[in-house]
Amino acid sequence: MENVLLIRYGEVHLKGLNRPYFERKLIERIKLALSGLNATVKREQGRIYAFGIGENDNEKAIDMLTRVFGIHSLSPSYGVEKGWDTICRTALEVVKQEAAGGKRTFKVFARRSDKQFFMNSQSICRELGGYILDNMPELSVDIHNPEICLSVEIRDMAYIYTKEIPCAGGMPTGTAGRGALLLSGGIDSPVAGYMLAKRGLELSAVHFYSYPYTSERARDKVVELARILATHTGTIKLHLVPFTEIQLAIYDNCPPKETTVLMRRLMMRIAEIIARQDGALALITGESLGQVASQTLESLCATNDAVSLPVFRPLIGFDKEDITNVARKIGTFETSIQPYEDCCTVFVPQHPVTKPRLADIRKSEALVDFSEMIERALKDTEVAEIG
Repeated sequence: MENVLLIRYGEVHLKGLNRPYFERKLIERIKLALSGLNATVKREQGRIYAFGIGENDNEKAIDMLTRVFGIHSLSPSYGVEKGWDTICRTALEVVKQEAAGGKRTFKVFARRSDKQFFMNSQSICRELGGYILDNMPELSVDIHNPEICLSVEIRDMAYIYTKEIPCAGGMPTGTAGRGALLLSGGIDSPVAGYMLAKRGLELSAVHFYSYPYTSERARDKVVELARILATHTGTIKLHLVPFTEIQLAIYDNCPPKETTVLMRRLMMRIAEIIARQDGALALITGESLGQVASQTLESLCATNDAVSLPVFRPLIGFDKEDITNVARKIGTFETSIQPYEDCCTVFVPQHPVTKPRLADIRKSEALVDFSEMIERALKDTEVAEIG
C-alpha cells in the first residue's frame, strides 16, 4: 500500500492535438510546486500521480497543489496492486478510519479504466459494498447522501480514496504567453493578475512609486502582494519604477482635472516598454468600469490611446464586492488594505475629469517633453524576482 496524490485536470482534456504540450507544462508546474518533497510525478491514462511524499509533508503538498493552475481536483489515496483481496482489505481499512469519527452511511463509487480487469464498475460497487457491510454491520448504504464516499479507480494500480479536494482549475501557467501586470498597492490589481494567470499567462509586474510622497512601507506592501500572488502564479519579475519626477511635471504643467488620466497614460507607456523587454504581449490592469473617475469608458479609451499593446482588464464587469471576495480567497486582501498610499492616490485632483476628450488629453500631454524623464525612470527601475 502506497500513499499517492491522484491529480485530475479538466480543461486540458479539450486541447486535441496540442494536449501533450499542456500536459507537459502542467507536470512541470506540479514538480515545481513539490520541489524539496522528494516526490515522483508521472502521468498515465488522463491522471497525474505524485508518489513518495512523506506523511509529514502530505498537507503541505496538498496546499501547494491546490494553487497550481490547471489542476481541477486531487485526492489523497492509497495505491495497491489490483488483486481483489488486496482492494477489499485496503478499502475496509479506509472506511474504518472514516467511521471512527462517527460516520454511519457510505456509498461505493468505481471507475474501471483498465478494461482487462475481471469486474466492471457496477460489479465492483456491488461486491465491495457487500464486503464492507459484512465486516461492518453497523454501517448502512445511502446512495443519495452518504457520509463516506468510497472511491476505487482501477488503472495501472487500484487507487482507493474518500476525498476529492477542489483546486484552482484553469490552464497551466505559461501556456498562454506572458503579460505585464500594473501592480498597485490596492485590492484590484492582484486579483486581475490572478485571474489572467489562471488562464495560462506568466506574469511580470510593474509598480510605480513616488518617494518621498509614498513611504518605504508602501513599497514593501507591493513586494508582499507580489510574493502572495507568486504562491499561485509562480515566480513574478517585479519592476519597481520611480515616478515622482513625472508626476510633479504633470502636476506643475498640466490642467489639474486631467492629472489622473495623464498619469495613467504615462504609466502605460512605461509599462509597455518594460513589457516588450520582458517578452510580454499584453498589459493587465485591475480597472473596473465606472469604479472611479479614471475608469469611465472615456478615460479608459484615453488610456488605451497611449499604447499599442492590448490591455486586458479581467475585472471590467466586476463590482467591488466581487473583487474583494476573490482577494480574500487568494490571500491578498489583508495586505491590500494596509493604510499605505500608492502614487495614484497622492496626487488625486479634487475634481477629476470623468469624460475626457482625447484631443484635449493629447494636447495637455504635449505641454511637457516626457521622453528624458521616461528614460531616467527606466534607468533607475529596480527589478526583483519574487518567488
